[in-house]
Amino acid sequence: MQDRKDSDSRKLLRRLKDILAAPGDGQHRMDQITHHIADSMGTQVCSIYLFRDAETLELCATEGLRPEAVHKTRLRLGEGLVGRVARTGRFVNTGDAPSEPGFRFMPETGEEVFPSFLGVPIQRVGEKLGVLVVQCSDARQFSEDEIYGLEVVAMVLAEMTELGAFQGSQSDCLPQSHRFPLMFRGTTAQEGAAEGRVWLHEPRVVIANPVGDDPDTERARLHEGMDRLRQRVDSMVAAADMGGEGDHMAVLETYRMFAHSRSWLKRMEENIQLGLSAEAAVEKEQSAARARLEMATDPYLRDRLHDLDDLSNRLLRILTGQGTDTGAQMPDQPILVARNIGPADLLEYGRRLKGVVLEEGSVGSHAAIVARALAIPLVIHAERITSEALNGDPILVDGDQGVVHLRPEDAVAAAFRDKMAMQAEAQSRYADLRTLPATGTCGTTVQLYMNAGLMADLPSLEGSGAEGVGLFRTELQFLVRNHVPRRGELADIYRHVMDRAMGRPVMFRTLDIGSDKVLPYMKPQDEPNPAMGWRAIRVGLDKRGVLRMQLQALIRAAQGRPLHVMFPFIADMTEYEDAYRILMQELARERRLGHQMPTDVRVGAMLETPSMAFAPRKFFEMCDFVSIGGNDLKQFFFAADRENERVRRRYDTMNASFVALLRQIVARCEEARVPLSFCGEDAGRPVEALTFAALGIRRLSMRPASIGPVKHLIRRVSIADLRRLIDEAEGNGLTNLRRPVTEWLARQ
Repeated sequence: MQDRKDSDSRKLLRRLKDILAAPGDGQHRMDQITHHIADSMGTQVCSIYLFRDAETLELCATEGLRPEAVHKTRLRLGEGLVGRVARTGRFVNTGDAPSEPGFRFMPETGEEVFPSFLGVPIQRVGEKLGVLVVQCSDARQFSEDEIYGLEVVAMVLAEMTELGAFQGSQSDCLPQSHRFPLMFRGTTAQEGAAEGRVWLHEPRVVIANPVGDDPDTERARLHEGMDRLRQRVDSMVAAADMGGEGDHMAVLETYRMFAHSRSWLKRMEENIQLGLSAEAAVEKEQSAARARLEMATDPYLRDRLHDLDDLSNRLLRILTGQGTDTGAQMPDQPILVARNIGPADLLEYGRRLKGVVLEEGSVGSHAAIVARALAIPLVIHAERITSEALNGDPILVDGDQGVVHLRPEDAVAAAFRDKMAMQAEAQSRYADLRTLPATGTCGTTVQLYMNAGLMADLPSLEGSGAEGVGLFRTELQFLVRNHVPRRGELADIYRHVMDRAMGRPVMFRTLDIGSDKVLPYMKPQDEPNPAMGWRAIRVGLDKRGVLRMQLQALIRAAQGRPLHVMFPFIADMTEYEDAYRILMQELARERRLGHQMPTDVRVGAMLETPSMAFAPRKFFEMCDFVSIGGNDLKQFFFAADRENERVRRRYDTMNASFVALLRQIVARCEEARVPLSFCGEDAGRPVEALTFAALGIRRLSMRPASIGPVKHLIRRVSIADLRRLIDEAEGNGLTNLRRPVTEWLARQ
């Protein structure tokens, strides 16, 4: 019985393959397909619904429903049973459709005489393309075998859609893809604007033969591909020089376990038995697994989705011979478009890129950190852009607004170019201020420093007019490797940084990992709130070998120059005392070994938790300098996760209560006579930067591109007058200072 069903399934898929190969337009193909599916499954109705846009499904072909409803009947995503299948990505099977929750009666289709309903999604690796439906006049539920068989057919339809078999034209009513202008609203991860051409980080594998002629041959191809995949994964694990056992090895072993999974192989073999080719079987299982894991509430299981996607993509490239290098030439002014990307890959592209657009990511992700270092705009959460974009498509990236225009209309492109021209003109004006101090009309001077994390950042030190590096993120050297860097490697990097600084101070922040910065070779901690968990100095004090190694590298890099070391995420004075003690021990050790010592060592702390605003006076007296980590301090003060778009923008830096906290920190530092700086995104926003200066913070550290605008504003106003305005506004009980400050600036 099972063999007969397998045979029927293969016969139907061969018919679909013949339809794909035959000449004809998209509408004719779909009409034939619905006829053959209904005939094969013994149903009176078969219908294909495709997405007209991201929220609208349209009946594009049918066997059994009224022909006049084709291209007339439309449903919103989630509307009716068809819309439910599209929204959830899961089948609906019922013998009494009208009794189902959410049922919508569509009288124009004449479907009221067909109560039995089976709908399955037409999707391709997370990309929703439409819904395939069969219906009967007798009240029956379809069997598991019938459901599975229809899902296999839907998989082939998805591949046919990708191959353009149903591509619309100007003369028919089918949806047309990759032609019209599209706008994507995402999230700003790095400000700036760029115009260019799309460059897809990982061009999608095109499966030209979704139907297999011989199951035995396809099964053999699958096994051969799996053997090659497993060999590559085993070699990758064996070659990973990561210093023995540890969390990083557990991560790689989990990855290897996926590659050797028997259940994964078995499910793909079942797909082949029903008539799919080896590569189509891989992609069907990838789509099904993605649908299952995306519904999981366990964050660990959801993280495994990336492992499974990566392995499936590797296997598909082995089977099809389509590598990541397709031979396509990177266009001029390339804008990278990807689902997600790691820091190493992004660094490999380097400054050739004019911008980056991701479907996933976060404002604190590795990619965002590297994009800031490269000073290129980055927009994240641009949903479905990898499905819509083609290599070479014109694209505009507005990192200031978090908006992307794909294939923009002429009027949109012209307005965008005007905006870019205005920004370029402003930057050229700021260049004239490069050698001038940031001194207000009242005589108050503010030191402007830049943030950095890569050697690529350092040329900006001279060009931006920065007086030094207020924050050098040392974790980037750990993030872009698949093994722990050696002490000698780090010493060379830190030495080059100091060389390029040419005598200007560089504040080296020790390793700040955890939370949103997980090393590739470090097992992610399953923490309910990682931002408040095992991260930064907490990791350093628990893994003292890594902290000691990094401090040794910094000491050796100094070579007779001053050294500035800053410990991150200090939440209790004892943490600073422990870290300080370790640094002193390493200095003594290096001196005993006869190494050249720094001429001066300055030790500071990042103040990123409200607790340290109330720390004992001794803490401030122990520090040679203190740097406010504005991003973290604000999220903990307002209890608003900065990775959560629903809440992070609701809380303003110029809220009177947050300003009061900053005042207290300034007073504590002045009392202990310890220099204070502010580091974070807000330091690079002119209005906020001017407010910080008025509160008494005399050093600000920001991205290089922000130094010009901030200096320009500071030099035009009286910081002392603004201080009096803020005092008056607070005395009047205002809950937010933004409006009085901006109105005062407008009068100036």
